[in-house]
Order: sequence, then C-alpha cells, then structure tokens
Amino acid sequence: MSLVRRGSEGGPRPFARRLLREWRLRGWPVRGERVLCAVSGGADSTALLLGLEELKRGGLLGVDLTAAHLDHGLRGEAGAEDARWVEGLARAYGFECVVGRAALSEGARENLEQAARRARYEFLAEAARACGARAVLAAHTLDDQAETVLLRLLRGSGAEGLAGMAPERALEAGGEVRLRRPLLSWARRADTEGFCRERGVEFRSDAMNEDERFARVRVRRTLLPLLETLNPRAAETLARTAALLREDSAALDALAAALLAEARPEVDESAGEGTSEEAAAHPLKVDALRRAAPALRRRVLRLWLARERGDLRRLSRAHLLGVERLLEGSRGGRVAELPGGARVERRRNLLHFRPAAQRKIEHGT
Repeated sequence: MSLVRRGSEGGPRPFARRLLREWRLRGWPVRGERVLCAVSGGADSTALLLGLEELKRGGLLGVDLTAAHLDHGLRGEAGAEDARWVEGLARAYGFECVVGRAALSEGARENLEQAARRARYEFLAEAARACGARAVLAAHTLDDQAETVLLRLLRGSGAEGLAGMAPERALEAGGEVRLRRPLLSWARRADTEGFCRERGVEFRSDAMNEDERFARVRVRRTLLPLLETLNPRAAETLARTAALLREDSAALDALAAALLAEARPEVDESAGEGTSEEAAAHPLKVDALRRAAPALRRRVLRLWLARERGDLRRLSRAHLLGVERLLEGSRGGRVAELPGGARVERRRNLLHFRPAAQRKIEHGT
C-alpha cells in the first residue's frame, strides 16, 4: 500500500511513547488482551492505530488488536472509500479489520450527530463481542474534550455534564466491554496530524467535520479559537476543569449510591403496593430523600431513574424537578410524567416508578 511507510527501528517516537505512558498510567493490561480500535480514517484515529502498531512492533505492547470502521451511510461513495481505505491500512500492518455500514439520513439534521454516535457505539459493542474484545479504543483528544465541555456549558449542564468524557467507562450500561480513550488527556490535533505525517500516512478528511451547521464544528472553528486569544492554553484549561469536576462527581456518585440504598424500603413497607411488576422495581422512601441536600437528592433520583428506565435518554432537568416536587408535602396520589410514557407516582411515603409498557397493559392498548 503506497501510502504506508514503515517508521525507523530506533525505538518508539515521542507520540507512541506518550501513548504507552498513558496506557500504563491507567493500569490497562499491556499483554494478553484483545482490544478493538475504532478507526474513522481521520488523523486522530489513524494516529492511535499507528501508535499502537509502533508499540506492538517494538515489543512494548502485547495486546491483540482488531480495527473497526463504521460507514454511517451519509456520504455515499466518499464514505465507502473511507471504509476501503481503513481496511487497507489495517491489513497493511497485519491487523484484522471489521467494517460495518449504517443507514442514517440527513433529514433530521438536529439529531444527526446523536444518531451517528448511537449507531457507532452499537456497532462497536457488537463488533467487540463478536471478536472477543474486552475493550474498545476511541481516539478522542484533548481538543474533543474542550469542545464537549463548551457545548455542555452552552446547554446549561451541571457538574456531571461539565465533567466531560471519562478516560474509561462501560461501553454499554451493565456491559463488560470497556470504552477507553488513551489520547483524551494529552493529545492535541496537531499531535495526531504530525504523527501521521511523521509515519508517512496521508489520513482521510471528512467534509462533515467542516460543516458549520453542526454546533460542534462552530465551537471548534469559532468559539475555541476566540477563547485562545484570551488564554492560549484554553483547551488544556477546559480539560483540566473537566478532570476536577469528574473527581467531584465521582465523590457525589458514591454518596448518592449510599443514599439510594438507604432510601429503599424494607420488603414489608412496600408489600401489597400495586402489581407484581411494580414490586420488581425498587420504590424509594420520601423521607430519606427529603432530608438530603438538593444536589445529592437529584443525583439519587437520576441514578434511580437510570436503573429503572435502563437509561436517561431524553430525561431533562424539567422532568427531574417534576419528580423532585413529589417529595414535597404529605399528600400521595401525585404523578410526574417521564419521556416515552413512563411515570413516577407518589403513594403515601414512597415513590414508585411505572414503565410505559405497564401503563399500556392497564389501558388495554
């Protein structure tokens, strides 16, 4: 493959060395593990693949690696060509490659980024299970982190949202496959582009990454450069703020988990309350939540709703405040509606979650 040129044999380059340092800092296994590396063909993911290859070739990293690429179906032949390019690059370095294709539509542009992200992670989870990978690697950089923090700030996110992306998390709720971001805390786009050029690889360009109809692109091309006129290290500062908030969020999560356990009633307290399907869920004691500080109480409610619903998709602050208002006063029989037809009911001193499926059964639909 003409675009691939082997690097020198004098040891790993600085980019690969920093990648290895981050890998070890996170405590990720350096041998005997299969990982899936998401590769779009852009500079960031291409640099990640090349860095891993350099470490493996030098005997510094002994993981089994499979590349994965999803063609979202949005760019026609250009997207198909990217998929062929990634597959050729991976095989040129001796890696297996899994290629998938989605069928997204640009009709609903406001939700296109979310739909693409959801399709990508579903594909990666399925590909990881198919090849036996225990982790999926994503090439999000420090620049991506700064953009994420700014976008969430503009949307009015709280501390949890402003904590940005985590270096590692479960790929799916309750799943065993981990999502890891080895470039997140240190690599800038200039680093990934420079490493690709150093390795002699001409990475791909996606025209959608220059489309200013997308909010992230406007943040990248307009807002972040403006902030850098006030602070040349604005991206690093935003990423550091996210890391600090992530530590605070982890501490609050631990307190919320303890309060959630405390707020669950004994079996006899909720006996006879509703159907057997409701009994399978976990009601919460109003008094236990009412005594807590608002920030902790809301975090407990979010955690509870995430577990009962399966996710927090489309759940806004307004929904959460509606559930919180059920804690006020002493009157039961009140309801807070949730997205998708589910709801939370207060019955005497307990909050009960009722899924949409159960309500359909009750109404005979």
